[in-house]
Formats: sequence, C-alpha cells, structure tokens
Amino acid sequence: MDNLKSEIFKYFEGKKILLLGFARSNRAVSKLFDECEINFDVADEKLIDIGSFRNSKVDFFFGEKYLDAISNYDAVFRSPGIKYNNKMKEALKKGVEFTSEISLFFRFCKSKNIFAVTGSDGKTTSSNMIYEMLKKSGKRVFIGGNIGIPIISYIFDILENDFVILELSSFQLFDSKIKPKVAVVTNISENHLDWHSNFDEYLESKMNVFRYQDKEDTLILNYDDKFSSYIGKQVSPNVRFFSTKNKISNGCFLRDHSIYFSDGKNENIIINIDKLKIPGTHNVENFMSAISACFDYVRIDDIRFVCENFSGVEHRIEFVREINGVRYFDDSIASSPTRVIKGALSVFTKNIILIAGGYDKKLDFHELADQICKKVKVLILMGQTADKIKDCVLKSRVKTKPKIFKVDSMKEAVWFSYRNSSQNDVVLLSPSCASFGMYKNFEERGNDFKNCVLNLKNSV
Repeated sequence: MDNLKSEIFKYFEGKKILLLGFARSNRAVSKLFDECEINFDVADEKLIDIGSFRNSKVDFFFGEKYLDAISNYDAVFRSPGIKYNNKMKEALKKGVEFTSEISLFFRFCKSKNIFAVTGSDGKTTSSNMIYEMLKKSGKRVFIGGNIGIPIISYIFDILENDFVILELSSFQLFDSKIKPKVAVVTNISENHLDWHSNFDEYLESKMNVFRYQDKEDTLILNYDDKFSSYIGKQVSPNVRFFSTKNKISNGCFLRDHSIYFSDGKNENIIINIDKLKIPGTHNVENFMSAISACFDYVRIDDIRFVCENFSGVEHRIEFVREINGVRYFDDSIASSPTRVIKGALSVFTKNIILIAGGYDKKLDFHELADQICKKVKVLILMGQTADKIKDCVLKSRVKTKPKIFKVDSMKEAVWFSYRNSSQNDVVLLSPSCASFGMYKNFEERGNDFKNCVLNLKNSV
C-alpha cells in the first residue's frame, strides 16, 4: 500500500490543508494524512483534545476566531456537522476548495464497487441489508460513512474487487462530489431544517448522491415518494424503482403479498412478506431498495436468505423486554415525524404508550399529532419539543386525545409508561426528534431507554 500513500502524498503536495472541525470524520482524515506525511492544520470553535501526530506539523486555531485564517488555505476539509457561514462562503469565492472525508475516499479508493445510500428515513437499515446480501454471496464488503468507523480508515485495506457500502447524510453530501456505482435514495421528506436553510437546499444536498453518475451507474429510487419519482424522470444514470403500491417494470414491486423483482424481461418472485422477520411497510420498502441495489451482484437465494433472517438494526423498533404482558420497544432512530408515522405507528396501531420529543429541528408535527390521536392511548413528552407536540395534539382535528404527561428524564418517562400500562400494551420510544441537548446521539438515548426498562425489575 506504499504506492497508494505516495499517490495521496503527491496529490496534496504543496497544498495548504485545513481540517475544519475535529470530530469523528476529520480525526480519521488526520490519521491518514499523518500516515502519508502530509501537513495540515486544524480549526475548531471548541477547545478540544487533539492528541499527538507522528509526522505532521500542525497549527491549531480554537475559539471565536477559529475561521480567521480560512482563506489562506487551498483545501478545507469540512466536518459534516459544520454549517456554511459567511466566512466560509467568502473563502469559497476566493477559490478555496471545500471538500470532505467522503470525497477523499472516492478519489483514492481502489474499488469502484461503491454503493451510496441516503434518504430521510431507512438509510441505515437499507445499508445493512445491502451489506448482508453482498456478504452472503461471498463478497468482501466494507461498510461506513454515517455509521460505524469512518470509511477513510479502511482506505489501505480495500482491494479492487471489494465492495463498499456508504450510508450518507445530507450533511456529508452537502459539498461532496462522488460517483457511486449504485446510488440509493430511500425517500425524501422534510428533515434537518434547523441545519439547512430550507427544504430545497436539503433536497439539493441529497441529490449529490447521484449528481455525478452516468449511464454506466445505477440509481435506485422510491416510486411512491413524490420527490424521488420526480427526480427519476430527469437524471442520466440507469434508474431502477421500487414500490409497494405500483407495478414496476424495472425494479421491485408487491403482488399477492409477495415481493417481486423485474429486470424488464423477467419477473422473479423473491419472498412472501409474511416471512420477513422485521415488521412494517417501511421495512418492506427497505428490503425492496436493497434487493434493487444488489440484484445484479448476488444470487436470488442469497437475497431470499437475508430477507428471511435479517432481524433489524439496534434502536430500530428493537424489542427490549416484556413485563406483565406489556412489551417495550426502542425506536430511538426515529428522529423525524415521518419516520414515526411510516415506521412504528404503522407497525403498532393500538394500545400504544408513546415516549416522544427531543431537540427542535423546526419540523411540523401536525400530521404526527393526528396519528397520535388515532393510535396512542398515553403520550409521554420530553425535551425542547414537548410543548410543541402537545399543542399540535390538543389542536388535532381528531377528537380522541391521549392522556399526556411531560417529564424531565428518560427514567421518569419509563416509570410513567410502566405506571400507566396494562396487559397487551406497547411502550414505544419513538421520539420524532433528534437527541441533541439531552444526549450525544440517538444510540445513547436508546441505550438509556433500554437501561431504564431493564432496571424496572428492581421496582416491579
């Protein structure tokens, strides 16, 4: 792999490089650059522990003036969470190149078998399904991006015939120039409007997953999603659709309760959806997106095996335990109203005690409120959006209202759910909001919920 190190060194030789933000993604980039003996500097608004570097000479800019010198650099690696501000826009106008870990990976990865998955909901589950299908077929597969270890960490391990699965967020795609062999857009709905200036910017960011594809590449789209189906009519790659409502001539569709795949000539029955381990229409869609992405690369029997045995991903309607006939589920990943509506509230339709609320991403809760009034018997709210969700529920046109509690902690939320539950109820953590402010991420939130539920044994 010394040849690849030399190639990376030569590409950046003589360039002034700044790592803007020193979180998970750029820390991985720093390790790569240090290994390749490429000099770089680091800027971050917060004073952080930067560790030590073996080969690179590093200057650090922390605090309020961390962006003052940004225009002096040739290339700036933006950490995905950092929004563009005026100083960054000025630097862009002066010719500074803004790039990312993901763009760096695409430039130097030896394999071209890269599958990039994005969407407002379901991208992690779809990515893992694709990973399992390729792995079952005997392929050597790496997975990363918005999940797991930063993908750039594997750059020296990936060989020409390997496969790479990338789950990509709108933050990562915002200024990334990539050309995946297969791009998957699970769906598009309002999300992260606290970060993006408007929905159009969010949509444009998502479209970067296929913007640079050509006719040699494949794009997988949700035919039932109005934005995705609109996109599919005006792009250059080979488009393959999936749908739970319509017959598709090139892609996946439902017929007689079974998933079919059509290549334009032949229709192949894949599996009856009653045999799927994980419930819900949204998971049928996730399977369809994965099947459409993998069909050219794996055997139908391998696809069928994964469909029958895939048991889901942690924090995605994950069963925790049953107490006195009451089942507890962790759906902490559900950080938007549409995710809750299409996900957990489509799987469970009655006897629901819902724990919701969290960080305010400036999303609309009115449609969610209607579904809550139809399906939820007890609503337990926490976080910044507690009052916002409560107000929407009380103003809902649906006359039936749930019993509502506001709480200050997950422990309190779980205790209220236990005290207000009866046999055959479902206690569901499906927040419809991000975890920021109360937790580092949705995983920490889900783990707190599970620990609180498991600790109920001490008080039952």
